[in-house]
Amino acid sequence: MSDFKKLEKLLKVAGNQRRLAILAYLKKVRVSSVGKISENLNMSYHAASKHLRLLLNAELLDREQKKFEAHYTLSKNQHRLVSNLLELL
Repeated sequence: MSDFKKLEKLLKVAGNQRRLAILAYLKKVRVSSVGKISENLNMSYHAASKHLRLLLNAELLDREQKKFEAHYTLSKNQHRLVSNLLELL
């Protein structure tokens, strides 16, 4: 994938207020489950799960399965643009 395509994908995924809220929340709490994210950000479990999947596919998040629950964290291998964006949140 070209650098421009990757950058376009990052901007499209990050350019949503709900996903920005998720990124800001994970920056604050470091690790969280879908249920905690949906509860704290006042969105349905289904909506939170969908947004998390998009963020995960764009490599903005890391996911770790712990028994029956998935835990999400900000990706350790972030694009410089994402790191700069997170500083603003």
